This record gives sequence, C-alpha cells and structure tokens, in this order.
Amino acid sequence: MFLYIKYHLNLRYGIIVLGLLIAWRGVSQTAIDKVLQSYQADADLLHASYSFCILDAQTGKTIQEYNPELSLAPASTLKIVTTSAALGILGKNYTYKTKVYFTNRPDANGLVKGDLVVKGSGDPSLNSEYFYKDNVLQLWTEKLKAAGLKSLSGMVVTDNSCFDNRIPSTWIWGDMGNYFGTGASGLSFCDNKFIATFRSGAAGSKTELLSLKTRQGITIHHDALIDSVLAGGSEDNAVIFGAPGQSPKAVTGTIPPNQAAYEVEGAMASPANELRDELEQLLSDQGINIAYKPEPVSWTNDGKSYLFNYPAYTLAFTHVSPSLERIVYYTNTKSDNHYAETLLNTVGAAKSGKQGTTANGIDAVTAYWKGRGVDVSGLFMVDGSGLSRANAITTKIQATILSKIYRDSTMYTAFNASLPVAGKNGSMASLCKGTFAENNLRAKTGYITRARGYCGYVKTKSGKELAFSILFNNYACSPKEMKLKIERFLVALCDL
Repeated sequence: MFLYIKYHLNLRYGIIVLGLLIAWRGVSQTAIDKVLQSYQADADLLHASYSFCILDAQTGKTIQEYNPELSLAPASTLKIVTTSAALGILGKNYTYKTKVYFTNRPDANGLVKGDLVVKGSGDPSLNSEYFYKDNVLQLWTEKLKAAGLKSLSGMVVTDNSCFDNRIPSTWIWGDMGNYFGTGASGLSFCDNKFIATFRSGAAGSKTELLSLKTRQGITIHHDALIDSVLAGGSEDNAVIFGAPGQSPKAVTGTIPPNQAAYEVEGAMASPANELRDELEQLLSDQGINIAYKPEPVSWTNDGKSYLFNYPAYTLAFTHVSPSLERIVYYTNTKSDNHYAETLLNTVGAAKSGKQGTTANGIDAVTAYWKGRGVDVSGLFMVDGSGLSRANAITTKIQATILSKIYRDSTMYTAFNASLPVAGKNGSMASLCKGTFAENNLRAKTGYITRARGYCGYVKTKSGKELAFSILFNNYACSPKEMKLKIERFLVALCDL
C-alpha cells in the first residue's frame, strides 16, 4: 500500500514538474522562436538555406541567432558593406570633382586651338534624376561661354580613365542591358540609363518602340534596337539585351496592353560618349563652332588613344558633386547598383592610388572591415551592389558591421538615414504597416532570383536598439510570398 501511494505521489510529482517545465518553456519562448518554428515546418522552405543574427546594437552582444556562420547570397543587402566602408574610408563630406579643360587658352577671338576635355572623377550623380531636374550640361555651356569660348578647332573629348569601366565578370546576360545592370563609369551621365518608350495595343499584339531618351529628355545615340516586345500581363516584364560597352541590340518580353507611352529603363552603352554628344549639341545650339579637327600632337600613332597632358591645359571650371552622404542615401534607399559599383571603384582608387576597379575596390572594403575587427572569413564579394549571385556573406558579418556602425558617431547618422523605413519609404514602404515595427525598423532590402534578405536596425517595444540580418536562399515560393514570410520575422523583432 505504501509503495502504491509512493508511486502515485512520484508520478503526480513528475507530471506537475513536467507541466511546470512546459509552462516555463512557453513563457521563455520568444516571438522569434515561433517564427523560426513556422519556417522549419514550411514546405516552401524544405530545400532552402536560411540564417539570421540579432545583436544588441550598442554592445554587440548576441540576442538570438540561427545558422549565423552560413554564407549565403545577400542580393542588395550587400550594399550596407560597400556604402558603410565608403563613408568610413572617404568621409561623409567627400565630393567628386569633374574638371573641364581647354587644351589651349581661348585667344582674343574666343578660338580654342585644340580640344575641350572633360576629365571624369567617377561622379555617379552627374545629371542624375535624383539631384537635377534640368540638364546640367546647359549650365556647363554658360560657364564655357563665360570662360571665353566661341569656337573650337578640335573636338570635345571625354576622359573616363579614372576607372577601368568594366562590368563585374559574374553579372548575367539577362541583367546587363537593363537599368539595374549599369556598372561604374569614370564619367557617368544621367544615371547611365535610358528610357525606351513603347506603345502597346491588344494583348498578344506586337508593341511599337516610340523613342529612346534619358529622363531629362536627351535623345540617346546608338544602333537600332530590335523590338520583340508583346502586349500582355500587368507588369513590366521586358528585358533589354546588350553586351557591355555596346549599344543594346534587342528587347523582348511583355508590357501591359493598351498603353500609349509605356517606359522601360535600360543601361547606356557608353555614358561618356552620350555626355560628349549632348555637350557638343548644346554648344552648337549656342553658336559655338566645333571643327572636329584635332591637332596631330593630340593623338598617338594608332590614331585611337588620346594623350592627355593636364598640366599644360587651361582649367575652364570644376563641377562638384553632392556630398557622399547624399550619394549613399540614394544608393541604399533606391538600391542603386550603379551608385554602389561606383563607390566600390572609388574606394579602390583611393586606397590603391591606381585606377578604380572592382577588384581593388573589394580589397579596400574587405580590408577596412577586417581592420575594424570584423571576421570576414565568410565574406565573398564579387561586386559592390549584390547583383551577382556569386556574392556570399554571413548574417553574423552583416549584423556585426551594423553594430559597429551604430557605435561610430562619424558615420552612423549618415548611414542610418539611408536605410528605408518600415511602412514609410523605399523598398520597406509596404511592409509592417499597422504594427509596432512601422517607423521603428530601418532596413536595407535585397532580392535576386531565389535570394531575399533584410538587414538593419529596430527599436523594440522595450526601447532596446537591435542590429539584425536575415537571409534566405533557394526557397520554393514566389518572391512576394517570401517577403511576407520574412515580414513575420521583422514584426517579431519588436517583441525581443
């Protein structure tokens, strides 16, 4: 009898203890735990790789993580690595300076016996729609007239040699001809993109290409574009194909039907040449004659490569860009690949003392963060924007970089202002509306085929500032569905 009672008492005690443990587990389980459990039970993520890392932004202490050392394709979240390094290396007040020279001083009659040379410095904002409503080259013509120019015996020459002007080698054919496939250029112009305007009719019918111009209305000079676009669907599904440095050759896909003037954006083949052509036209409009007869001493023996001798030239004026702080703002808010690749080349040139390239830019960015104490062994950069699928990074690295930025008063304000705000602007405008995360979470977003991620800062309900990164690769659902799955994680962050 005693043994029977003891057994039942022990059993009852065990059940009570087990119940208490379950209750305790339920209390201690975070909102993030619940989201993670939903991911682990989600058939769409059965073959996916995913990771997150959440740190206390002020101390760098780990709050919660899952697969934090797994290197994954980051898409555009890689831009936080590039833009923050640019702020750290160059400083938020850095400006690009584009210089315009006469090879010889204008004579008493306003004749320049030689050429007009535009020396690029890599400024990505030159005539950008983000900064200029009107064509800035019109102001240039006024400055040139004020400097005494009335006629030119030679021609307009554009020098973009501060960069090697090469597209990253792992960018794909389907991206390079489109607006998001614009790389770095030593002399950029109008965001290095053009607008192809189409007229569409009934679904299934062939469209008509109306014009090829920049956002400022400047006509683009290039070979004929083969239009194979059909009317269909409800979105822009047109793809422009063109090799780097060559005029786009074909555009295919679909645009919505019954559109009188539908715009599709593409990458310029040669921004420097487009700037030259536009400046020549504006000068001609002002009655300034350009003879297109460069003196033989201006050319090498092969007749192709221009010999620059800037110390002997006369500086007409210098065009100064907006500050790096403003350029970083648009790089991250608009997720502009052209700007990101330009910043990568710029820091590469600054640190190496040589021509800016993707390779020395990556070296500069990696060395910068390694020097700040970040373990970069899981970082594999092949560009500065994240467009290439060959990039890889860990969420631990991203969260650690964000935490270090948070504690750096020289760059945090400028960098933080560049991150889209949940429910408010940029790529975060539609996310987390009506939740505590709205207006309390700032994040750089990223998306390429089967890769999606977010990283940034969040102020929790308890008032704590967290730095976080979450990345997903190879999910089986649509990009939109994946975004909604990640949104649950972003909302749950506020409860930590």
